[in-house]
This record gives sequence, C-alpha cells and structure tokens, in this order.
Amino acid sequence: MALFLLCIKIFCARIMDVSLGTIRTILTIKGKKGLASLTGFCEVIIWFLIVREALNTDMTSFLIPISYAGGFASGTFLGGLLSDTFISGNLGVQIVTSHKDRGLIETIRNQGYGVSVIEVNNHEPDVSKYMLFVEIDKKKLNHLKCLVKQIDEKAFIVVSETKYVQNGYFK
Repeated sequence: MALFLLCIKIFCARIMDVSLGTIRTILTIKGKKGLASLTGFCEVIIWFLIVREALNTDMTSFLIPISYAGGFASGTFLGGLLSDTFISGNLGVQIVTSHKDRGLIETIRNQGYGVSVIEVNNHEPDVSKYMLFVEIDKKKLNHLKCLVKQIDEKAFIVVSETKYVQNGYFK
C-alpha cells in the first residue's frame, strides 16, 4: 500500500511540475518574465520535493520510475492544454488569394476582422492576386481559415505567432 501511495504521489507531483514548466516556457517566450520566474520557482520546489522523496525511499520497484515518467508525459500533455486555454495570444495571418477577388476581402471584413491588402503578382505576369494581412486572436484562427477556404479554396495561408501588437483594428 505504501508503494502504491508513493507512486500516485510521484505521478501527481510530476504532472504539476511539468505542467508548470510548459507554462513557464510559454510565458518566457511571450516576454512575461516576472510571472515566468514565479512559475519556475513553484515548479522547482515541487520537483525537488518529489525527487528527494523518490530517491530516499527504501522501496525498490520499477513502478517508481514508471510513475515518474508517466507523470512527466501526462504533465507535458496537460501543460499544452492549459497553455492553449489560459494563455492568450495573437497571430499574424497572411493570405495570398488565388486570383484578384474583392469578395474575399469584404467577407473577411464583414466578419469583423481588420484586413490590410497589397496587390501582388506571381510568376505569371498577367495573373493579379491580393496579399491580405490579418492580425487575430489565436482562438479565431479556425474560423478565419474556414471563411477563407469557403471563398478561395486555393488561397495560400501563412500563420505566424505575434509577440507584440500596437494599434490596429480588433473586433
């Protein structure tokens, strides 16, 4: 029974510390250094306490490293879910239309997105296209992609994470 409880404790603690590590990394990338430092502090305290307990036990069982590794894997998965849910962000979306069509631009604008437009040419000099620049909240990416695909199935879409946005139009 003591081995089972230790394994559960290790598993749960690893989920917590690895999830915090994932969130800390994302916060660091997003430039939130203070919050990332606090998260890292909590992460390491949990890690230290559980590693100390796992290594100082009299019990020898393959279940201890299995629970340690399982907690790590589960924590990585949970950290990804938490970051998607709680950490907001912006995406820069560039859309190159397959042909010159103002209808796509108007549809995107009517859905509340701000769109900047540049006329572009490709290797075929007589074919004109538009390049659209749209800055969106990352949670709206699927909606925008579906909207574009309905009107221009051959549109070329590039998505980049945006670190900083100043001014502009957001619904």
